[in-house]
Amino acid sequence: MSNKSNQFKGIVFLVIAALGFAFMSLFIKLVKLSGDPIPTGQMVLFRNLVSVVVAIILIRVKKSSYFGKKENINWLLFRSALGTAGMLLFFYSLSNLNLSDANMLNKLSTFFLIIFSALFLKEKVKPYQIIAIIVAFIGSLFIIKPVFNIEILPYVTSVLAAMFAGAAYTVLRVLGKKEEYYTIVLFFSTFSVVVLLPYVLIFSNAPMTVLQTVYLILAGASATVGQFGTTLAYKYAPAREISIFNYTNVVFAALLGIMFLGEIPDPISLIGYLVIFGAAFYIFKKK
Repeated sequence: MSNKSNQFKGIVFLVIAALGFAFMSLFIKLVKLSGDPIPTGQMVLFRNLVSVVVAIILIRVKKSSYFGKKENINWLLFRSALGTAGMLLFFYSLSNLNLSDANMLNKLSTFFLIIFSALFLKEKVKPYQIIAIIVAFIGSLFIIKPVFNIEILPYVTSVLAAMFAGAAYTVLRVLGKKEEYYTIVLFFSTFSVVVLLPYVLIFSNAPMTVLQTVYLILAGASATVGQFGTTLAYKYAPAREISIFNYTNVVFAALLGIMFLGEIPDPISLIGYLVIFGAAFYIFKKK
């Protein structure tokens, strides 16, 4: 199979993944709009229950390991804890921001990955990467438009979600090819369910309408498409060749927000989108 063919498949899977995550964002937003507020932990719990079911089916088909190799357990636990924290923060942001704003700020995870790889994996940060990181964070200020009141909280949690996602991706760099992708997904999703279930049952078990339940199941299914699509994309082509197409997620999120929610990004936010995308494209071209 030619490199061009593999690259094309990688791009297709990455665009499908971006669309999956955009639909996940839409369904989480619709949960809030279709009934009484649902606690963030409860939404994350439902989202991961769907991933657990899909991952178990894949592992049974592949006859692979359910919980990974013994020597990788600590790394899997660390990655799962970071991913769960990031998801809680991101879902809170999704419930309180425009879809496009929340998704674009989440793309700062790319730049946090560079920072954490330098700090903990001792990878050398090149001058052009430092420039791109500074530019990206300046771009985020156009989206956040800092104000010193409670309205800034969802923006802060969105940036923190990107930070935790970047840290989780750094741990995945350590795991490398030591574990199968569906094993990592199952471990992460199961960890989230085990951690969140007691809290949800005891402290935040809010009644849900039928429509909210349907939206949460659809959010879980969409996120699962996103997870597996991303993994398959990087199986066919390296990140340096296709990663820029991950930013189609913001385009999809903006279009879904306009069509279903009437959300139109303001001009200042659009400038921020372009600045962050420009920083990412700069890195992409350099690499």
